[in-house]
Amino acid sequence: MDFDLSEEQRLLKESIDGLLAGSYDFENRKHYMKEKGGWSKAVWGKLAEQGLLGLPFAEADGGFGCGGVETMIVMEALGKALMLEPYLPTVVIGGGFLRHGGTDAQKAAHLPGIIDGSMTLAFAQLEKNSGHDLFDVAATAKKKGDGWVIDGEKFVVLNGENADTLIVTARTKGRRRDPAGISVFLVPANAKGITKKSYPTQDGLHAADITFTGVEVGPEAVLGNPDDSLALIERVVDEARVALCAEAVGLMDESLKTTVEYIKTRKQFGVAIGTFQSLQHRASDMFVATEQARSMSMFATMANDFENAKERSNAIAAAKVQIGKSLKFVGQ
Repeated sequence: MDFDLSEEQRLLKESIDGLLAGSYDFENRKHYMKEKGGWSKAVWGKLAEQGLLGLPFAEADGGFGCGGVETMIVMEALGKALMLEPYLPTVVIGGGFLRHGGTDAQKAAHLPGIIDGSMTLAFAQLEKNSGHDLFDVAATAKKKGDGWVIDGEKFVVLNGENADTLIVTARTKGRRRDPAGISVFLVPANAKGITKKSYPTQDGLHAADITFTGVEVGPEAVLGNPDDSLALIERVVDEARVALCAEAVGLMDESLKTTVEYIKTRKQFGVAIGTFQSLQHRASDMFVATEQARSMSMFATMANDFENAKERSNAIAAAKVQIGKSLKFVGQ
């Protein structure tokens, strides 16, 4: 199997690496964190100018029709820069829901704004006391005429403060942990009945706890099957996990690079500490862990195309576990 990047993919890598190298050092990152919502609108605009926000979308929808490898390349670069901008919630997750479950009208209404950088999205899924199962949903959506009324609370919604549109999971029938009866809605972030509590997360991103109280949406707000959207949610979340795997590899890559540079220049007893055999061994172990994670990230990217949903999910979860172990080791 050929794991080499194509010429176009190499150019993409060089393009985004060059863009972030020139605008995203650690001091700039601290400055961007102070902007409203915790990220830079100017940097987001540059990503749009280079076409990076339109990569996964079909050419018919104004995108470039790229696949998982291109997303992997972008997410690795974002990981190296510890990037704050909402690529994951907007392009990967929000765009994923529209690509896999959106109608032509929904795509026409939202994708141009995503691609040109004028619109960002957020995925409102997690609830108080909810487990890791994606069907653990207590928020409700009740029919009212042709539309719906949404009630419930969602927590730790990444980019929830700044998002123009919220993608909300809600239960249209059944009990809290029933796999069936879950729907996905496109909800304007400024809709009447929405309240937000925003805060920074430990890694410098921003999230929000969002309450929906009698929020009314029309029939055009429903994404996918109105009573059975669990498969759609699982599909998009798997893509998000693959993207996070790639981001983690970028983090490890940069950590390894920084560590090696440091031990080559830091001196103790008159010599660079990189000459100490014990530190050489530790740096070698970091390299092995990073390369193992890179291989698993590539595997997860390929597994994302598996037709069998269970096989796909299991493979991606296994890759995520191993990458998590490597990331912990390299970070420590």
